[in-house]
Amino acid sequence: MDLSSDSHVPKYAQIADIFRQRIARGIWTKGFRLPANEELAAEFGVSRVTIRQAVELLSRAGVLEAQQGRGTFVTGTLKQDRWLKVETTLSDLAEMYRDTSPEIINISESRTDAPLFPEDGKPATKYVFMRRVHSRNKKPYCVISIYLDERIFRRYPKRFRNETVIPILSDLRDPAISSARQTLTIGTADIEAAKLLGIPLNSPVAEVRRVFTTADRTVIYLGEVTYRGDFVRIEMDLRP
Repeated sequence: MDLSSDSHVPKYAQIADIFRQRIARGIWTKGFRLPANEELAAEFGVSRVTIRQAVELLSRAGVLEAQQGRGTFVTGTLKQDRWLKVETTLSDLAEMYRDTSPEIINISESRTDAPLFPEDGKPATKYVFMRRVHSRNKKPYCVISIYLDERIFRRYPKRFRNETVIPILSDLRDPAISSARQTLTIGTADIEAAKLLGIPLNSPVAEVRRVFTTADRTVIYLGEVTYRGDFVRIEMDLRP
C-alpha cells in the first residue's frame, strides 16, 4: 500500500489512521491479532520501527495492545464519525451548513470564469473564485472550490468571505435559485486534497459538484467539494 511521501503527516501517523479505519469498519474486531510487524512493514513499504510507532500511537489511545511474546491485539473499538450527511434537497443542505457552523480557512480568492458544462446553463459575466477548507473541532473534513456570480458576491463580500455560501444564497429572493443540482462520485484523494484534509494519499473521498441556476438558466453558483470519506454518510428514500 502506497503512502504519501509528500504529505505533512508522518508515515507512522498515516499507517495509524489506516489501522483506525480498519477497526472502525469492523475489519479488525476486538480481540483480533494483527499481522506480524514484518508483514505489516512489507505491506506499507516501511521499516518495522515505523510500524511500532503506529502501534504505540494507538496503544496510547487504548485501541491496541502489544503483548510480549504474543503479538499485538485490538483491545478497543472505534465509532465511525460519519456525522456529515450529504443532503438531497437545497433547504436541507442550507440547514445542514447552518447547524454545523464550520470553521473556514480561505486559501485563495480571484476573479475568473467558471469551468461549466453546456448542460449546466448560461455563464454569468464573471465569477469570484474562492478555495477554502471547512473544519469541525479543528479537524478538516472538506476542501471546496466555489465559483460565485460576481454581481451577487459584491452585495455581501464580507459575509461570503466569512460564512458558508449556500445558506446566504438560499435566502436570496432576487435572484432566486430556480434549479439546484448536485452530482456525487466516489474517488481517491490526490496529493493536494490529502495534504489539506490530513489524510493518506489515495484515501477514499466523496466528490460533489453542485450547480445553482436562476430562472433564465444563469449559473450563479458552482461548487466542487471533496469530502473525507470517513466523515460522509448518504441516506436516500427509495421509491417503492
